[in-house]
Amino acid sequence: IMSTSSVLVIGAGPSGLSVLSAFNDASKQGHSLPKIVCYERAADPLGLWKYNWKTGTDEHGLPVHESQYKYLWANGPKESIEFPDYTYMDHFGRNTPSFPPRKAISDYLKGKLINEKNLNFINFNTYVKYVKFNDDKHVFEVRSMNVDTKEERFECFDYVVVATGHFSTPNIPDFEGMATFPGSIIHSHNFRDARVYTGKRVLIIGAGYSGDDITMQIMKFGAKSATVSYRTKPRKYNWPSPEIDERPLVESVKGKCVSFIDGSSREYDDIILCTGYLHDFPFLERNLHLETTNTFYPPLYKGVVWINNPHLLYMGMQNQFYTFSMFYVQGIFVKDVVLGNIKLPEASAMVADMNEWISSLNKCTVDTALIDFQTDYLEDISKQVNLPYNLSFAKQFHEYFATRQVELATYRDKAYISIFNKELALLPTTPWWKSMNESMEAFVHNDQSLCDN
Repeated sequence: IMSTSSVLVIGAGPSGLSVLSAFNDASKQGHSLPKIVCYERAADPLGLWKYNWKTGTDEHGLPVHESQYKYLWANGPKESIEFPDYTYMDHFGRNTPSFPPRKAISDYLKGKLINEKNLNFINFNTYVKYVKFNDDKHVFEVRSMNVDTKEERFECFDYVVVATGHFSTPNIPDFEGMATFPGSIIHSHNFRDARVYTGKRVLIIGAGYSGDDITMQIMKFGAKSATVSYRTKPRKYNWPSPEIDERPLVESVKGKCVSFIDGSSREYDDIILCTGYLHDFPFLERNLHLETTNTFYPPLYKGVVWINNPHLLYMGMQNQFYTFSMFYVQGIFVKDVVLGNIKLPEASAMVADMNEWISSLNKCTVDTALIDFQTDYLEDISKQVNLPYNLSFAKQFHEYFATRQVELATYRDKAYISIFNKELALLPTTPWWKSMNESMEAFVHNDQSLCDN
């Protein structure tokens, strides 16, 4: 069937590129494609999975999107973040350890997602300024701008896919007296190099995954001490250093002295806010705006479809245990909705389905239950698109989680089995805590003496 519709994908990170790949795969199978355009604000693809030394605003006066930092290593096994039709073994041509550094993950993503056909869809350096829906014409009206030339363009699209991610607009808390603190205060979004904190006493506000990892990073590279301030309960890890402690929420700040709600206080040289991110879509008119916290089931049908207007589709807006494999199947789901392979039910049925999932989510009181919840979601959306793969990594995720809860310094030293090629990964020759070399060569050859050329 010849399609005459048009699709705009906003963002060329892993989720947006997964949509483009799904359309390209459909084309290879003989399907006629609609007009597909992807607008990417940056000069190159991959979104969060590329390193940018800049923080704050970029050369165009726009907020820097990237959050990646030096010496960042995967905090989940690579076997949980691989595409079913393109494993890490396929990419590197050899077996490797389970926890890659950032450069190896970026290289893997390039191998899967960056190809001529995908790139042909993308207009780089293109900033989407505004998207609104014209009810009379039943189209999205889109205003965009080339960030280099400042030339603006006005176009209409039948479908809009929002793939801009939700880990780039920092959530910034405010505590009494913060302005009096003489040291640096940054959000983890602007954290770039742990070596900046060598010899420093650092307060980490936020005890989530980024708080854990940045605490470990700064101590690994020589910080004098680190305090993790938690909001609800202490993590109680077996920390690798006696110079790491946990304290409850900050009450106030007076100069270098920080007071906590348990009555304790301590002096610090620097503060890092690991307080999460906001779902932020400044380019969307308000009635198209996804309003959600970082939850495992945002208010969308099948976690993707904007129910009030099913021609608006959101990619990767969930909190995540699964990442690339989830984007992979969501991308196929988007493609099937656009091509008419999936017939969406009436709005009332979509709301009922969504509410059932949210009700199940509300019964999950521990992280292990959330693993099973997101596994069930992947199974559900996989059935929708008749996916020939089983994406469940639940058993290994439970093993990983149990290990991570006990030993934050050594959980990356374990090996996991790929669910797609059944190969057990290599054990790293150098423990992560002692590994100061983030080069891809060192990872691929499992030899810390090697460096990238």
